[in-house]
Amino acid sequence: MTRPRLSSRAAEVLRLIMDQRLAVFLTVHANGRRRYGYWQTDGRPVALPTEECDALYAAGRIVLGDPVVDRSKTVYRVRATARGTSRAPRSALTA
Repeated sequence: MTRPRLSSRAAEVLRLIMDQRLAVFLTVHANGRRRYGYWQTDGRPVALPTEECDALYAAGRIVLGDPVVDRSKTVYRVRATARGTSRAPRSALTA
């Protein structure tokens, strides 16, 4: 099965997720709001475009690690799937 071609924006997001020096996370807040992002070395957070990340997840290009849950949010580590891994498309995440 051939994966659809990525937009340039989605390709850049996937490149960031694949960068071993960055730890990318998805935070799902209790109200359902989702935010993907990582922390810069100076401690500043950087948000990634939610729409692009959700599309990568739905296409099976990224996977989520085990959840870390507290009262106000759930946090997942985000990783790229291995090259050549065939995954079925997924539905969008919900809280």
